[in-house]
Amino acid sequence: MKILIVEDELPLLDAIIEIYENESFEATGASNGDEGCYLAENGSYDLIVLDIMLPGMNGLQIVKRLREKQVATPIIMLTAKDSVEDSVKGLDAGADDYVTKPFAAALLLARTRAVLRRRGTVNLEGNMTCGEIQLVSSLRDAFAREEALKLTPKEYELLEFLLCNKDQILSREQIFERIWGFDSESASSAVDVYVHHLRKKLAPYGGDLYLKTIRGVGYLLKGEDHVQ
Repeated sequence: MKILIVEDELPLLDAIIEIYENESFEATGASNGDEGCYLAENGSYDLIVLDIMLPGMNGLQIVKRLREKQVATPIIMLTAKDSVEDSVKGLDAGADDYVTKPFAAALLLARTRAVLRRRGTVNLEGNMTCGEIQLVSSLRDAFAREEALKLTPKEYELLEFLLCNKDQILSREQIFERIWGFDSESASSAVDVYVHHLRKKLAPYGGDLYLKTIRGVGYLLKGEDHVQ
């Protein structure tokens, strides 16, 4: 899962990146508000950790701008202990939670899991699920009825991205950018090939029924409560 951290105190920024990378997240950092807002608007992230006091655009301005542009990525605000009022303003503007500085790594990770659980991304064990399919990030594989699906690295990344965006239509371009990157020598048709491979591995457990093709657009992974 990809996380964007926007924090102008460089030692703290590096420390937060390390916290997430130690838990197998892919973390990107920005040290000012303008850069952070640009990355949040144009990148594909599963969570944004956003300081309130920033050079350039401040955290509150970034939250308002992202929500006005219909960017629904979950946001955790970082705030000084005496700035709780700003945190409340951030929540009112569309942030999902806040953490006051200084904080323990365990607290930040717990808040992260809580936000992602509320968004339906992870379960209580920190793994992502859809029906009988469970993605276990520590093993870089998925399981169904206790059987490993033996996903390739790209199949794993594809399923992870789909699970992070359940009930949302993802275009082929979005998937290609996230999994392969625009500088890849592969063609965007690789998306269709890997979706086909993934469906074959999910089929014995009924998981292929969750993965819908949206003709002319891309793909949609439906939440288990909506499969017919």
